[in-house]
Amino acid sequence: MSRAKRIMKEMQAIQDDPEAHITLEFVSESDIHHLKGSFLGPPGTPYEHGTFVVDIEVPMEYPFKPPKMKFDTKVYHPNISSVTGAICLDILKNAWSPVITLKSALISLQALLQSPEPSDPQDAEVAQHYLKDRESFNKTAALWTQLYAGGNNDGNNDGINANNADEADLYGISQELVQEFESQGFQKDRIIEVLRRLGIKSLDPNDNDSINRVIEELLN
Repeated sequence: MSRAKRIMKEMQAIQDDPEAHITLEFVSESDIHHLKGSFLGPPGTPYEHGTFVVDIEVPMEYPFKPPKMKFDTKVYHPNISSVTGAICLDILKNAWSPVITLKSALISLQALLQSPEPSDPQDAEVAQHYLKDRESFNKTAALWTQLYAGGNNDGNNDGINANNADEADLYGISQELVQEFESQGFQKDRIIEVLRRLGIKSLDPNDNDSINRVIEELLN
């Protein structure tokens, strides 16, 4: 089966299964190798109620080589770059098989949102947040879903929403911690930059070593 016929057959299969809430369409009708797919965030996760769009490039060798996929929608997740949307998932690399379809690949991405693999991260900062403070991670991921994926606020973000969120909220950094360093005369943008680089979201007031490390970085 030619690549074009395979893609058209896969698209028809998706259209025939509306209950899956998965879409797949060409970016341009004249270019069958570039598509956009979408799926809903899995229920019971911080991504619930969001719609996530994925950019898909299908190589000439498809289905014998995997498609290149990246998220167009910004996602806060250990296995997805918060900057580029790049994805760390084995089936899109060495575990690809010609029996995998674009639909099943999108379903695998949906499953990845439900079951992160922080030990094999694409975004190390997000992975550390996930491992160190799951509750804070979930609030940040839900905020990103609300801001970027059209999700709604179910009241679990301590009053933070798309209208009052700032950069500290976007990266799960304690506002109280930022304010503490601001009171010492440091600029907010610089504080957030340093805390992100050090992977610090909150601090115990008695953790003098970490406090001194932040101050040293702020002074550099």
